[in-house]
Amino acid sequence: MKYLLLMYADESIGSKYSQEELQAHAQAWNVYMEEAKAAGVLLSNGGLDPAATPTTVRIRNGKTLTTDGPFAETHEQVGGYPLLECKDLDEAIRWAEKIPTAQYGSVEICPLWSPK
Repeated sequence: MKYLLLMYADESIGSKYSQEELQAHAQAWNVYMEEAKAAGVLLSNGGLDPAATPTTVRIRNGKTLTTDGPFAETHEQVGGYPLLECKDLDEAIRWAEKIPTAQYGSVEICPLWSPK
């Protein structure tokens, strides 16, 4: 089963980190990625630009409407994702617990739809 783990956090948190904290955070991410790769569960991963950069698209009455910025106002923004191949939700939860963002934000686990 494939799971998309969406990481949410307040974008301003990073600006409050000292250089040492930033380095420790980067190291924690390196450890997580290497562990996920070695376990063979990491399919893909990526980070997103700041929350002010998205464009939201809607079609209403046949007309395309675009809005700058994120879909909804929120205190936490989606900052990135890993896409994992796990045997079940329990395994996906164990990997989500290891994501550094879970220490100060949240991780949403989304099973990917798979046609039968």
